[in-house]
Amino acid sequence: MKEKSAYHAALKGKCPRCRTGDMFRYPAYKISGLGKMHKRCGTCELSFEPEPGFYYGAMYVSYAFSVAIFLVTSFVVYFAAGDPEIEWYFGAVTLVALLLYPLNFRYSRILFFHVFGGAKYDPTRIKI
Repeated sequence: MKEKSAYHAALKGKCPRCRTGDMFRYPAYKISGLGKMHKRCGTCELSFEPEPGFYYGAMYVSYAFSVAIFLVTSFVVYFAAGDPEIEWYFGAVTLVALLLYPLNFRYSRILFFHVFGGAKYDPTRIKI
């Protein structure tokens, strides 16, 4: 069986230990289930909440994503519209930030858990 990369597992929202189990219960487009995570991995039984309040640290990752979104959107508006009025920047940044909020929320949690969750890849945990 071909080993899945850590990058692929993070991009797909999979467990960092087995790289096959889903971290979230619902897809990102289902807004009502946006933050609902599984308690444990369905494949290797890894707990997705190592300690109470663990995901407060994901706010720092979310902040970095938000800054990147704001900067990229501002540069696109500047170069595409030729330095328009400030209202255009506010409108564009607000619209793009709201549209990307579900991805920002999820990927900040996924990245934080993959980096700071303490789980290392273990292919022996995969149930076939």
